[in-house]
Amino acid sequence: MTLRLFRLLTLALLVVVAVSCSGDPASGLGDPVVVGSKSFTESIILGEVIAGVLQSTGTPVEHRRSLGGTRFLWSGLLSGEIDVYPDYSGTILREILAAEPYANLSVALPHLDSLGIEFTAPLGFNNTYALGMSEARAAELGIENITDLVDHPDLRLGFSNEFMDRGDGWPALRTAYRLPHESVQGVDHDLAYRGLEGGSIDVIDLYSTDAEIAYYGLRTLTDDRSHFPRYDAVVLYRKDLAERHPTLVDLLVGLEGAITEEEMTDMNRRVKIAGESELAVAAQFLRRKLSIVTSDMGPEPSRFGRVWQRTVEHLILVGISLGLAILVAIPLGVLAARRRRLGQIILGTVGVIYTIPALALLVFMIPLIGIGGPPAVVALFLYSLLPIVRNTYTGLTDIPVPLSESATALGLEPVARLRLIELPLASRSILGGIKTSAVINIGTATLGALIGAGGYGQPILTGIRLDDVGLILEGAVPAALLALVAQGVFDLVERLAVPRGLRMA
Repeated sequence: MTLRLFRLLTLALLVVVAVSCSGDPASGLGDPVVVGSKSFTESIILGEVIAGVLQSTGTPVEHRRSLGGTRFLWSGLLSGEIDVYPDYSGTILREILAAEPYANLSVALPHLDSLGIEFTAPLGFNNTYALGMSEARAAELGIENITDLVDHPDLRLGFSNEFMDRGDGWPALRTAYRLPHESVQGVDHDLAYRGLEGGSIDVIDLYSTDAEIAYYGLRTLTDDRSHFPRYDAVVLYRKDLAERHPTLVDLLVGLEGAITEEEMTDMNRRVKIAGESELAVAAQFLRRKLSIVTSDMGPEPSRFGRVWQRTVEHLILVGISLGLAILVAIPLGVLAARRRRLGQIILGTVGVIYTIPALALLVFMIPLIGIGGPPAVVALFLYSLLPIVRNTYTGLTDIPVPLSESATALGLEPVARLRLIELPLASRSILGGIKTSAVINIGTATLGALIGAGGYGQPILTGIRLDDVGLILEGAVPAALLALVAQGVFDLVERLAVPRGLRMA
């Protein structure tokens, strides 16, 4: 019965791989130019603008939206998974090239050139960092400048997660202003505005073109020590893009100076406050400012259509990674049970892998595998190993000694003893580990959206960014239901695969 289970799992894995590899039938039309964008609204709008400009020549373009933070995009650009994406001069100098003291991008040009990266002149607006407070709270405490924060060490600071660690973020700001605050927490940038409005946070970091500044009536604190540099929006692209598509670079140059700060703020407002799509806002800008008419993308898919698409993507991620984990982890568990010293090394290794933060593991994967589905599958595969390996090991080592001795006394060879006696006796424990891995895998797979792998994480991240509870539920509810279905499926498999006597026990 156990061998039948292995055959069933292998067949299911092959089916899922076949579906995932079938691809888009139009993919043979040529490799598209890949545009990337970060997981905040302005970056996605700029990504749509860039994609629309490139599409105007008939060039196939793929826009990979919401790819996490700076490190995800930069790694993807270096590896060739991304051809072009919008960024900011201050971010490039203070975060990407923080190890080198470049005064401006012109000075850094030779270094970027050696990496095979080029950039356009500024697009026309400066989206610098700033600190903000609610107008009422700032007026109550008499705070106008960042320096004034020194006299209020009890204030609660909530900064975006990237700002908490980057070279031009909180560590440098704290040193420059000698800020004494201890209550500082990392929070999603879009959630920080809600925390400020609700009173759970007193000070947050702002992007100067954020529509929420005016919407919530915030006071922007003066950077009286000129800590933050200019963050002029530019377009980073690979040098080989000019070789593959010579005319495209000229089109990118056409964006230089085309977007004012007021225009960018208004585009952010239309998406974040008025609820328009980034694609529609970008298309209107291109028509009005550059006389570029983008192709009709057709009607928006229905909610059912979106959920179905995300379900297929999520099942592919979970099915491939969990199937591979089962095929690898059970033999590892058997080996750990048979070779006790080696077993400690195996258990220790999979245990250490499990402690690596998921986001860090995804970043590590990008230079090796790229972005999209493959690195997400590898990360999920690694996270799925521990429960299966440990339960296989436990199930085999917990078999009563008299049963093992009886099997040996009957003259069974080790392989036959494993197949006929030990694995059936351990099958309930093994399936328990697989069930645990499946549920963990389904939840963790939502992080795959940060590197363009799709799945249920995509509507969750978009809903958080746009403050749309409906979109959040569109991803969260199906993920929870899928976890329940997975438990039910493995309960059924247990009835088929585990000997009746063990089930009764």
